[in-house]
Amino acid sequence: MGACCNEPPPSLLIRGIEQFNAGLYFEQHETLEELWRAETRPVRYLYQGILQIGVAFHHLQRSNYHGVVYMLARGSMYLRRVDAVCQGVEVGALLAAAARALEAVEALGPRRLAEFDWRLAPKVKLRLPT
Repeated sequence: MGACCNEPPPSLLIRGIEQFNAGLYFEQHETLEELWRAETRPVRYLYQGILQIGVAFHHLQRSNYHGVVYMLARGSMYLRRVDAVCQGVEVGALLAAAARALEAVEALGPRRLAEFDWRLAPKVKLRLPT
């Protein structure tokens, strides 16, 4: 991925991460989709991966088991295409947290989604330059 990942995070990425971390999963989707659609370089996979993991938790709020599992897997697939830290985002930590959440969701199955421990919902860690 290289040079793109060394750039500072765009303001829309920061806003989308703030929304994601606040549990505003629909809103983060709208914000990051704007960023993702405008970007033509491979760093767009970062935006798309975060966006889709957030959408997974929007599905979880609505008890849509298939949507949660599908979007966690798909978002993680996109994130694996970028560096472990990209534009300040700790991608490796997000991937690990998404995997733990997916494991918990799969263990619950479609009928017990309401029992999901929301403490397992990932937070996107962002290292901003000081």
